[in-house]
Amino acid sequence: MQTFDSFEHFKAELIEYLDYYNNRRCKAKLKGLPPALHRQQTLSAS
Repeated sequence: MQTFDSFEHFKAELIEYLDYYNNRRCKAKLKGLPPALHRQQTLSAS
């Protein structure tokens, strides 16, 4: 488990993780695409 020196350090790490989780993480259920790219392709196909 990671420890944080300050609230600002925690906040920066949380923002980085949320960016990874929503924009760069590849998901097998989404045909190997990150969630943001899958959402973009789904919306543009409609």
